[in-house]
Amino acid sequence: MDDLLSQADIENLLGATGTAKPAPKSEAKPASGQVAPAPRSLAGGIRPFPKPTEKVTSYDFKRPERVGKEQMRALQTMHEGFGRNYGAALSALLRTIVEVKLTSVDQLTYSEFVFSLENPTCFNLINAAPLEGQLILDINPSLLFPMIDRLMGGGAESTPPARRPLTEIELRLVGRITSLFLDELSGAWENVLKLDLAVDHVESNPQLVQIVPPNEVVVLISFELILGEARGMMNLCIPFNAIERISSKLSANSWVTYSKKPSTPESIQMIGDRLTGSEVELVVELAESRIALQDVIGLRVGDIIATEKDTRVPLVVSVQGSEKFHASPGAYKGRKAVRILDPIEHHHVRIDQDTSQGG
Repeated sequence: MDDLLSQADIENLLGATGTAKPAPKSEAKPASGQVAPAPRSLAGGIRPFPKPTEKVTSYDFKRPERVGKEQMRALQTMHEGFGRNYGAALSALLRTIVEVKLTSVDQLTYSEFVFSLENPTCFNLINAAPLEGQLILDINPSLLFPMIDRLMGGGAESTPPARRPLTEIELRLVGRITSLFLDELSGAWENVLKLDLAVDHVESNPQLVQIVPPNEVVVLISFELILGEARGMMNLCIPFNAIERISSKLSANSWVTYSKKPSTPESIQMIGDRLTGSEVELVVELAESRIALQDVIGLRVGDIIATEKDTRVPLVVSVQGSEKFHASPGAYKGRKAVRILDPIEHHHVRIDQDTSQGG
């Protein structure tokens, strides 16, 4: 029959793999009057195995990659800058150093993302007009409660995180953290698309929320936050259908705003004009003293607290926490005032190592 392979066909197929061993030569001779079939060409529908030098890439059909590599690189670089800005803004809000690191930008399904989260957690659903659908900001409880404690006046010591949903008061405090996140995120996306970000509502159980089908691809952008001894993750989940229409804008050249051109007098003047209108904190320190707690409890209106500072010593005027001027106290038009005497010169002491050998 024509559908059967002869021994020569089998040897040709096995020889194409490079690993076949020659079979025993026991070919059946063709009957009289018959012509031996010609070896079948490998191009006739039979594909040879790849050579050992060829690179084979595995593909997981459960996790299809729908976002291109160029777009993924753009998202990674864009959110690296966002992490630095958000870390600085969050440090100012909490009055302590907060380090924000971008750990990963991955593609996965929505179900994989949801089942990887803790329960309960802080699951923020975010409207991001003009993008379709919603985004998700998840804050890990191991990081959330130390930040809430810091906002309520707590110290730097870390306490074990509570495994419970947030109260109404805690939700209001967390709103300050998420609002700051959205403000910085809007600035990071400004050159790609102007986003109007707002928190729709907050859930504690992530498995009860389904903004896209379970098998839908999402982009997961993960940040690690370090607050003293506390560490935790903040995850930004962006469904693919939300950025599918603007994927062409997520290229290496459309969002970059950095310039290597030298500063011009016009740009310096523009920056100076903006800075001159900035509000700064001005503090004058009259004196300082130590007093026992029992004396503080016994203070009454009219009592005088004595200090060791001489009245002839100039006062120190600080601008944004930095000592800048000497001043003298007084009054102006019936109000307490200070008169600037001279600027404070900060002398940097330089210690040169003496390499001479003493005798």
